[in-house]
Amino acid sequence: MVKNLSFSYSKMGMYKECPQKYKFRYVYMIPEQPKYYFAFGTALHEVMEYIYNPEAPSFPTLQQALSFFENHWNKTSFEQKGYASVEKELAGYAEGRRIIEAYYAKHAAAFFHPLSVEMKSTLEMDGLNLVSILDRIDYLGDGKIKILDYKTGKTVQREPDQLYMYQKVVENSPTIKKLVLQKDPSVKELKVGQLSFYHLPTLQEMTFERAPDKEIFEFWQGVLNIADQIRAGKFSPTPGENQCRWCDYRNICPVFTGKDYTPSSAKTAAQPAPAAGPSAAEAQPEPEQELLSRKIDRCGALLDEAKALQQEIIALMKKNQFERHFGKNYQAELSRIEKLEFTDKEKVVELLRTLKLLAKVLVPTQSTVAGLLADESVPAEAKAKLQQFAKTSQEFQLHLHKTE
Repeated sequence: MVKNLSFSYSKMGMYKECPQKYKFRYVYMIPEQPKYYFAFGTALHEVMEYIYNPEAPSFPTLQQALSFFENHWNKTSFEQKGYASVEKELAGYAEGRRIIEAYYAKHAAAFFHPLSVEMKSTLEMDGLNLVSILDRIDYLGDGKIKILDYKTGKTVQREPDQLYMYQKVVENSPTIKKLVLQKDPSVKELKVGQLSFYHLPTLQEMTFERAPDKEIFEFWQGVLNIADQIRAGKFSPTPGENQCRWCDYRNICPVFTGKDYTPSSAKTAAQPAPAAGPSAAEAQPEPEQELLSRKIDRCGALLDEAKALQQEIIALMKKNQFERHFGKNYQAELSRIEKLEFTDKEKVVELLRTLKLLAKVLVPTQSTVAGLLADESVPAEAKAKLQQFAKTSQEFQLHLHKTE
């Protein structure tokens, strides 16, 4: 007996992006690196599940939802979330709070209990074990279902393929039908009434009508075709500038290494690849792409050279105690700026959390934390603790002016 293929919309999407990437991730089971946008999206999905929990007798207040979000957010470090720094993680935290506050302002008065939230559905169909996570299912009455999927990325515009997959799942799921029958025992057949994407950052909802049966049939044939290719072991790479640039598997991919990867030959799992020069994937770029790449590299090199020159000029002017000096075409001036620096960023953030001051700054930059020391509403004891992490430094800035 042939074993069913474990399948999902995300697996299908990865295979369509690059079969070789699918092989690394789901055949060789090499994990990808943490991605901050996944962590951000997961945190907000958790909040939506908390708000709409069908088992809860009442809906949480805004403050309860914000506390829930903060507790979830603080369970992992910025590295575990995939952020490059504490500052970027805290910017994500601030954006999450903003979204939750805006969501409550728009929807709190109309909160209702849906049929289910974050339901994991596993459906055996046509040789597939089809796994889906359905963000929210609303019952519209008369056997009709609304599927709502939350999105947190930058792009608002979406293609309906994912919702087509959900339509196929919902209308064939015994589990979902059982839930509906508990509300409405007279239902004979489930039908999708609406399919929606809800973009949380902009509070915009895109709604699609139920796809016609013919369209779903054609979509499903495409799904089965991809499943057949996976079963047949067809994992040839499909390189392209966008998908290869950010791929975690570049350092073991045959497109870049020139040889096939086998698990036994691997010494380490995939790590973020260093910047690479021209490769097989870029062997025949479009002339415009090649020109743009060359100009970007040249601009970057010139900027690096300019920064190095500025530091050399500043050092020479300080050594000779010059505040102003002239070249043939430009005049240089030095200015001194005193800065209050908080060197141990993670300890400062933890102190702000302990002192309940994090909400005052949301994104603790050097300037916003320094601002707390001048804030009359901040207790003197808290300022004294913050001051322990601060040190004063002097910075020189170079200003160039073209002479007449």
